[in-house]
Amino acid sequence: MAKKKILIVDDEVDFSELMKVRLEASGYDVLVANNGKGVADRVKAEKPDAVLLDIMMPGLDGLTVLKQIRSTDEKIPVFIITAFSNVERIKIAGKFNASGFIVKSRQDLAEEIKNITAAIEIANKYKKNP
Repeated sequence: MAKKKILIVDDEVDFSELMKVRLEASGYDVLVANNGKGVADRVKAEKPDAVLLDIMMPGLDGLTVLKQIRSTDEKIPVFIITAFSNVERIKIAGKFNASGFIVKSRQDLAEEIKNITAAIEIANKYKKNP
């Protein structure tokens, strides 16, 4: 069975690397982007099984990237990464079918990785066969 592929999009390199190491240890193939530019095209080209998307990045923010991704792929699981609890941004992300939220301030990301794994497995059950 092929490894599931996850794309991490976050301008904080240390956080991206931590998530990459943890997800690779859990058996995933992990891609990283350090800004939102070109992410929607990369999602189309690389076809990851899920995207972990920082909501607050300089330049192209996560909500704009989420809208771009949803314009071409409504079903891919996209988890919003945030260090802040901004209710308005969370509501907007919900309107674009964000699959869940990851809070950066947590020391132990094991529970979030379990949630991501479960969501990817559920999403894959409903994908149409080519």
